[in-house]
Amino acid sequence: MNKQTQLLPSTILADVSEIIIRSKQYLKKLDGKTILIAGAAGFLPSYFVHTLAYANVHLFKRGCQIICLDNFRTGVPERLLPWKGQSKVKFLTKDITKVASIKGNVDFIIHGASIASPTWYRKFPLETIDVNFLGTRKLLELAKDNKTKGFLYLSSSEIYGDPHKGYIPTDENYWGNVSPTGPRACYDESKRLAETLCMVYFHKFGVPIKIVRPFNIYGPGLRLDDGRVVPDFIKDALNKKQITIYSNGRVTRSFCYIADAVVAMLMLLTKNIEGEVYNVGNDEEVTITQLAKTVDMVSGNNVGVKYAKSKDKVYLKDNPHRRVPNLNKLKKTIDWNPQIKLADGLKRTFQFYKSGAFISSGPMKGSER
Repeated sequence: MNKQTQLLPSTILADVSEIIIRSKQYLKKLDGKTILIAGAAGFLPSYFVHTLAYANVHLFKRGCQIICLDNFRTGVPERLLPWKGQSKVKFLTKDITKVASIKGNVDFIIHGASIASPTWYRKFPLETIDVNFLGTRKLLELAKDNKTKGFLYLSSSEIYGDPHKGYIPTDENYWGNVSPTGPRACYDESKRLAETLCMVYFHKFGVPIKIVRPFNIYGPGLRLDDGRVVPDFIKDALNKKQITIYSNGRVTRSFCYIADAVVAMLMLLTKNIEGEVYNVGNDEEVTITQLAKTVDMVSGNNVGVKYAKSKDKVYLKDNPHRRVPNLNKLKKTIDWNPQIKLADGLKRTFQFYKSGAFISSGPMKGSER
């Protein structure tokens, strides 16, 4: 085990080891290549950095060049600290809306740059639109000019809005039920437009894009002040408080542990299936109350949950009532199934935060409690 590997928190190291075992044959296609990861200090993109950098040490023969691009508006620099100084990992502190070119050739692009938390995109709506539209356009131009071999765009299940009952579980052909003027619109609609951009560049220029729509990915590394429901609940559990739910708790979500999601996305990145869209997630649907009780249970506190009213007047406006993916298309394309059950994933996540790694502070409220 080298020095950089030792600096990874044990929970993330275990996740990365598992990801490599499950996706080894696909990862090997990236050996000797240059991969640009946009939004590299973000929660989900940082796992790609960890996996590829770890593979450079323990799997690859030639190694891949990893370009980490981030402006650190919401990304956490500490996430990438273990790889500082590694010769094949390059850091570029830039805003993707201003990136004109990258020195050298880029073989693959993983575009995960975005302001994804409702707390943050409501605070920075124009910046959210800019990164999803202008930033995506910049990276697509870069992909076109470099003749990249693969472009993975991390969209969002939010593009479906609040699906009608007949479209749950929701498949990739559903056009969505999205408010274009509500408090979530800056994110939802700009993600939808970014997908349109990707498809235009695929059809017009042959850019080999693949679009994934993640469904509520969680795990070690999310900022505790991120504003999403899992870190919010875990923050209560760390303080040995009752888990506070700012709703009736009956809305549902389908939570996917990050290791499962990254395995699926790496498989898709390296597979010859350009111009396609895939849901990525776990199709186990749970209520927010069930989630809260599970967090309380895995923490060992067993103090229960409570319900409260948020002071934020638009807290629940346009909040989807149910969210669960239809994964048939994904499972027909790659040999993959989500393997990590909710209780196990939450236990791993809680232990990560309990260790004190990457904990951010700030009294921010989520949008899905």
